[in-house]
Amino acid sequence: MTKVRGPAAYFPSIETKYSRSIAEWKVMMRGTGLTTWKELKGGQGMGHGHANALTIDFLNDQRRR
Repeated sequence: MTKVRGPAAYFPSIETKYSRSIAEWKVMMRGTGLTTWKELKGGQGMGHGHANALTIDFLNDQRRR
């Protein structure tokens, strides 16, 4: 089994702690225009590591499109 690395390593704990899937977070971020970890920390009450991991992955997805 390969160990998950990078931002995705945080995803299981993000989904558990905040009761929302990563897909739901990304839909919310697209809909509201959130693009920084500070916005997730302040507006959504997310911890720094979780907010940073989700934002990095979200922005990487946007660049790939």
